[in-house]
Amino acid sequence: SSGINAEWPLRPGRKVPIPPHRYTPLKENWMKLYTPIVEQLKLQVRFNVKTRNVELKSSPETTDVGSIQKAADFVRAFTLGFDIDDGLALVRLDDLFLETFEISDVKTLKGDHLARAIGRIAGKGGRTKYTIENVTKTRIVLADSKIHILGSFQNMRIARTAICNLILGSPPAKVYGKMRTVASRMSERF
Repeated sequence: SSGINAEWPLRPGRKVPIPPHRYTPLKENWMKLYTPIVEQLKLQVRFNVKTRNVELKSSPETTDVGSIQKAADFVRAFTLGFDIDDGLALVRLDDLFLETFEISDVKTLKGDHLARAIGRIAGKGGRTKYTIENVTKTRIVLADSKIHILGSFQNMRIARTAICNLILGSPPAKVYGKMRTVASRMSERF
């Protein structure tokens, strides 16, 4: 048997690929990623430099079956560009999800029209994005024409609807109004 497998026993695991533009942030924040995975979820974790994956394995101390999935989501959230603190919520809470969609999934836009749609979502100085995040209690990452949303299922739906309306050309003020009424209705329901 090779030396690698001797230290890394065959147990159920997960590999999360790391895109090239996230290597430096991964190196800088490795301890912040590593600590909750090892201490809270009781998993083994390593970065495989050859395959450029973060590899997660259960250890003899692992108690929760879903902890590998939580850790994989946490690392994936980091690779998508979410803050480590936001990603930690995925580890601590059960009803949080990640969703990714592209602007082209909503409407086929090219050139300046695409740039304007991204601009409408971001808003002046990121204000529209922050407003959507605060009203819907979600986190949003705009990565070129891809949009990543982190939040509970209901809140993600409100945020996604608001973003889709902005892509389709609604003015931000109108989107805010609709979003606030839906959000207040949701809070009344619970």
